[in-house]
Amino acid sequence: MPDLESPTPQDEAPAPTSTLSLTSLMMGILGWIFLPVVGGIIAIITGHLAKKEIRQSDGLLGGDGLATAGLVLGYANLVLGLCGCLLLLLVPALFAGVWSLGNGIFNTIP
Repeated sequence: MPDLESPTPQDEAPAPTSTLSLTSLMMGILGWIFLPVVGGIIAIITGHLAKKEIRQSDGLLGGDGLATAGLVLGYANLVLGLCGCLLLLLVPALFAGVWSLGNGIFNTIP
């Protein structure tokens, strides 16, 4: 006869998800849509806080994958945002350099 006192795997509730991991994922997604750099920074901060919270909970909290996804989205958003800012600064400087070089060449021709 089976023991009715011991819980079966179906009776156990899954560990609750960390709200910080959900916040990290949501801000990582919103960072690509509405808040380009700010959303990425918030996703990175809350993702690291969520990882720490989950690690310290000893299995009582879930959502490690959500926090990782938020971190990946946040870091990718931040890197691409910084590359875009560099392009905005370097492309006009490049065109100014080519323009001044071209003016120097054409002004020296008799």
